[in-house]
Amino acid sequence: MSAEAATTTTYNAPPSVGQLGGRALVAGIIALVLCVVGAFVNPAGFWRAYLVGYVFWTGVSVGSLAIIMLHHLSGGGWGVVIRRPLEAAARTLPVMAILFLPIAFAIFTHRLYPWTLPEEQDVEIIKHKALYLNIPFFLARTVFYFAMWYMLSYFLSKWSLEQDATADPRERRRLKDKLQNLSGPGILLFGLTVTFAAVDWVMSLEPEWFSTIYGLLIMVGWGLTALAFAIVTTVILSRDERLEHVYQPRHFHDHGKLLLAFVMLWAYFSFSQFLIIWSGNLPEEIPWYMRRLFGGWGYVAVAIVVLHFALPFVLLLSRERKRRARALVIVALLVLVMRVVDLFWTIAPSVLAMPRHGGAEAAGYGGGMADVVAYALNFITPIAIGGFWLWWYARELASRPLLPLGDEGLENALEQANGHH
Repeated sequence: MSAEAATTTTYNAPPSVGQLGGRALVAGIIALVLCVVGAFVNPAGFWRAYLVGYVFWTGVSVGSLAIIMLHHLSGGGWGVVIRRPLEAAARTLPVMAILFLPIAFAIFTHRLYPWTLPEEQDVEIIKHKALYLNIPFFLARTVFYFAMWYMLSYFLSKWSLEQDATADPRERRRLKDKLQNLSGPGILLFGLTVTFAAVDWVMSLEPEWFSTIYGLLIMVGWGLTALAFAIVTTVILSRDERLEHVYQPRHFHDHGKLLLAFVMLWAYFSFSQFLIIWSGNLPEEIPWYMRRLFGGWGYVAVAIVVLHFALPFVLLLSRERKRRARALVIVALLVLVMRVVDLFWTIAPSVLAMPRHGGAEAAGYGGGMADVVAYALNFITPIAIGGFWLWWYARELASRPLLPLGDEGLENALEQANGHH
């Protein structure tokens, strides 16, 4: 396909995008009603489940932002064909900022983080961390994170759209340079903000525990989540006859290789954290894993090892499997499901530490009806949040052409898709 043909083709989103968004919204509303019921049955279970869903979908938005910047720095046809879906995902950040309000409410009402409880203020470790772990500073940092992420998303999307609006090669080159120049420091800013967000939102659930690799683990997890979601999106779009020539085996092969790299990197950081803490056997560190490796949580840990790493790793080794959209999307969907399970395994047991000072409400999981509801909420709440997120995402995806028509790499990307060299 020539550059002229690519430029004159609109590549608008098919009607199915809006239909899927509408169905997602309906599913989100139904799940939200179930969450409200569950919140009355098990309030403590609801709040930790909400955090699971919130961290997952924020990971799709912020992780997409990181992959966009990675593409602007490295180039390649693999990024051209998923750039607009990634930009649409990054533009959902205002939705995630609004959805943080329930967490803010939980902080003010001392329902989620042990360090917010009045009776915890005399605990030695919390007294030492009070300068950092206090409600005003916590919320101020969150505002800063979203401000930085939104700024990066705004300019990357704005300049990308401006590329489409001009036919002047010099202006397109200037905009490409601007995108690249922002992406360099943007990647560093991404790493910094995600590291601190991981400490604030998740690691501070157990303020006596710490891990220097934890920020990297969340960072790679968010990138893995975003890439898997982008693969699912492109496979769905490729079913439209107007887009069959765009998303082709060579692109899926590249996406599959990148997905394999993220899976291995996530496994490396996860095992490194486990090995260092387990071999150190320090009393302030080892209880974090003890709570997650014994009892029913041990089975969840084994499932994560097998289904989050081993099975995707084996499946993605096959070149032919990576080139087949149907096979690759199954692996991507498995990764997305296991990302939720991994966050559940990471977040849910943290609240079990709270009965020491927090009362019976945080007693955790057992065999009663309230605890069954708590288990279910960890998977219903991501659907509730995801329904609203996907509805907004579909609107953003349909608001622009599905390909960056002003990108000088578009012609090469489409030629590669048609088998040219």
